[in-house]
Amino acid sequence: MPRPKGSADLLEDRRKRALALLDAGHSLNEVGRRIGCNASSVMRWRDAWRRGGAKALRVRFSPGRPWKLNAAQRKRLVRLLLRGPLAQGYRTNLWTTVRIAEVVRRRFGIRYHRAHVGRLMHSLKWTPQKPERRALERDEEKIKRWKQRNWPRVKKTLRGWVPTSYLPTNPASS
Repeated sequence: MPRPKGSADLLEDRRKRALALLDAGHSLNEVGRRIGCNASSVMRWRDAWRRGGAKALRVRFSPGRPWKLNAAQRKRLVRLLLRGPLAQGYRTNLWTTVRIAEVVRRRFGIRYHRAHVGRLMHSLKWTPQKPERRALERDEEKIKRWKQRNWPRVKKTLRGWVPTSYLPTNPASS
C-alpha cells in the first residue's frame, strides 16, 4: 500500500494516533482499520517507536538520485549558456535540449539524455521559451514603409466602421 498523500506533519500525526490507539489496548488489525493502513505498518511504527522514540516516527524524504553535475559545474554551465549558442559554435541563437546536452558532454564529459536536460534546466530556474516565428523572407524596411504610408489610411477607414446588422446564426432564435 503506497504512502498516503499529505504533508509530513499529517503523516506523523497519523503514526502518533496509531500508537495512541495501541496504548489504549486496541489490536494491530483494529488500529490499522481505524487509521486506514495495514497492520504491518502499525507494527513497523510501534517497533520504530520502541527503538528511536518520536524521532523514529518522522517522515523521511528520499532525495532521489544526485545530480550528475555538481553545484560548481551547474554554475559554470549557466555562464556558458548565457553566452549563447553562437559562442558555443552553433549557427543559430537558439538553445535546445539536444544542444545543451552536447555542451554538457563536451565541457564536462557527462552524458545527459535530452529529456533529462529539461529537468536540469528547471532546477537552474530556466524555463522553456518558444522562439518568435518570423518568415525568412521578411523585409523589415518594406514593413516600416508600409506602416508609414498605408497604415494611417487603413486605420481611418476602420475607425468609422460599425456592423450594419446583427444576424443570429441559430435559426431557432429568430
